[in-house]
Amino acid sequence: MSEEPLTLVQVIRRLKVKLIEILSADADFVLQHADARSLLSPHGYQLVKSCRVPSEKVTELLDQIIQRGPTAAQGLLELLKDQALQETFPLLASVQELQANSVSPEVENNVSKRRKGAPESQDPPKKICSNGCALVKEKQLMMVAQAIGRSWREIGRLALGVPSVKLEQIEEDHSQHSERVFHMLRYWRHSQREEATAARLHSLLSQKNFDLAPENIAFLLETDEEHV
Repeated sequence: MSEEPLTLVQVIRRLKVKLIEILSADADFVLQHADARSLLSPHGYQLVKSCRVPSEKVTELLDQIIQRGPTAAQGLLELLKDQALQETFPLLASVQELQANSVSPEVENNVSKRRKGAPESQDPPKKICSNGCALVKEKQLMMVAQAIGRSWREIGRLALGVPSVKLEQIEEDHSQHSERVFHMLRYWRHSQREEATAARLHSLLSQKNFDLAPENIAFLLETDEEHV
């Protein structure tokens, strides 16, 4: 009799010790990337951030994600495959479970239902899409860049998860403020790929006090037709 595949949360638990060892090399970098993808609740973010020892910070981060369930677990596994994380933590490439895992949260939820004897849904879950669900456009990035002031580096590090090294490179390559901010936003869009939606960018820029007026980024939630 073949074994059932591991659930997403079980994969994280199995890799926990190994991930703590690898990610403790730069725990803050991982935390900001996880926060940029909304893998943690606001309270969970503060709990992780308050940890002073890198290994404890990674341990708390993993525990928070495990508690949030399969969706957060899937988000972490996708984050660990991201190019920025792979480049920062080369040892992640040797973790075979990361490459082998391809289970989606929906599949895991269905498996859990079958184990509990719950009836399976006949129709696939519908995906609700808001006005800003489309990928953010370069024109919108330019408009956001013009709205961001001197706190652009803080926004890049804390809200968008852009590495400090990348911010320094952008600052050296571009002399004009708006160009620096624009290329920072383009880097974020490239790193997030299909998750780089206008609504997500609006959410990230709105979650902390970055001295960014809400009305200056409200256009990110408008319909695509208004910015064609």
